[in-house]
Amino acid sequence: MRPFPFLIFLACAACLACAATVRAPATPKPVPAPAGDTLAQIRALIGAAACTDSTQCHTLAIGARPCGGPQAYLPWSSAHTDGAALAVLGERFKAERKAAIAASGELSTCQFLPDPGAMCRAGTCQRNAPSSTPSAQ
Repeated sequence: MRPFPFLIFLACAACLACAATVRAPATPKPVPAPAGDTLAQIRALIGAAACTDSTQCHTLAIGARPCGGPQAYLPWSSAHTDGAALAVLGERFKAERKAAIAASGELSTCQFLPDPGAMCRAGTCQRNAPSSTPSAQ
């Protein structure tokens, strides 16, 4: 018996064993639930944010940025919205965003986003215009 066919047989067997190991299914990573559902619930709970006075207007910090802090602020009215329920949804959305950021490796600018506050204008709570700050030179 010649050694050449035997060596080919061993090489093929080794390749098949390696291929079977490579093709073995990996344990899937848990995928976080889409954060859009919670944001839609937040927006639905806020509704039109109707108000009669600026003391009824507030802002909710929503989401998260990769460097920290919220990604935005939404105005809402305490006259027509359950603040405690809104806070729970806000925390849930923040946790979902943090999980999505960790899973995707998302990056962003590390820029502070101050709370603009809200006031009653034309019968609805609206965000105040952000204050203008000079850029750092």
